[in-house]
Amino acid sequence: MNRKGRHGEGKAAEYLQTKGYEVLARNFRTRRGEIDLVVRKAGRVAFVEVKSWDVLGRDSLGEAIDWRKRRRITEAARHFLHEHPPAPGSRFAFDVILLSGRDIVHIEDAFDGD
Repeated sequence: MNRKGRHGEGKAAEYLQTKGYEVLARNFRTRRGEIDLVVRKAGRVAFVEVKSWDVLGRDSLGEAIDWRKRRRITEAARHFLHEHPPAPGSRFAFDVILLSGRDIVHIEDAFDGD
């Protein structure tokens, strides 16, 4: 991972912590995919993709997470849950954090895990 990516993920983790989330994992990797952040708040476990770019607009950032990327994130999430069984009654979500300069946009439930 490049320096900019690590910085962006750190910034996203800090932001989520200020919103009451607990960071469970950073850069969880499997053969099939990677999850930038795994966080939990009030029984909701979120698998978070972090995107940070200087040049592209927010629409382009969101479009960067195509079906292939979503599938890799979903597969990695299944692997995470297998290795770290959640508490009974936990809810699961796939969120996206968009970083552009000083702006941080948190999109909850950005896509389905299907």
